[in-house]
Amino acid sequence: MTDTLVRTDRPDPGIAVVVLDSPATRNALSDALVDQLLAALEAARDDNEVRVVVIRSSHDRVFSAGGDLKAFADDRPVTEKYEGLGRFPRLFTLLGSLGKPVICAANGDVLAGAFGLALACDLVIAKESAKFGCPEINVGVFPFMISALIYRNIDRMKANELMMIGDLVTAAEGREIGFVNRVVPDADFDDEVLAWARRIAAKSPLLMRLGKEAIDVTRDLPLAEALKILQSQLADAFGTADMREGVAAFREKRSPVWVMR
Repeated sequence: MTDTLVRTDRPDPGIAVVVLDSPATRNALSDALVDQLLAALEAARDDNEVRVVVIRSSHDRVFSAGGDLKAFADDRPVTEKYEGLGRFPRLFTLLGSLGKPVICAANGDVLAGAFGLALACDLVIAKESAKFGCPEINVGVFPFMISALIYRNIDRMKANELMMIGDLVTAAEGREIGFVNRVVPDADFDDEVLAWARRIAAKSPLLMRLGKEAIDVTRDLPLAEALKILQSQLADAFGTADMREGVAAFREKRSPVWVMR
């Protein structure tokens, strides 16, 4: 029987909380855990009732310690390890293409490969006590896979410092650097995460999906090419009933009723 390493909670309508639940390993990103995380995210993607996804940990001090170092150093053939590493590109790509906003609720330290997981999310809310970073270099490993995400989210020189020195940064420093949206006192963390999720769940799921798809498709394109695609996508959005409803509700000073078309 397969251990349950990832579970999904539903605290409110429209909100799926995907919980990394392997506290004994500090939520190490083993093949089994990542497979279950992929499955949970795909289920949330395909569930029309889900409007926002939150990823958090059941561990009270660690979000995830990152990649499974035991697996990195075992005696399996390199070709087998290479195939297993394909899970990480699939995970990071899935988060970008999910069609629904994803909040990383950093309720503990976010380390190594998990730092890449956080950066692949749309928003990061962190406990005041949480720390972030890439300590891999200190044990003879380099953050190869997540370096692409680090360079897309953090200034080059600071990114090099994080990857080459291996020191961790506090949540407050992460906010200053720019990859943390909100730092919350530990005692208020759960309430603040739920409040953000509720605010997002109240938006039009259709326009949120169209917007997230636009970001995902154009983020790495040259400006002129990106603007051409975005012009077309905005024109498509003009044809939706939800955009008309949103404008009407604003003018009539009432809450909108989204119809998802």
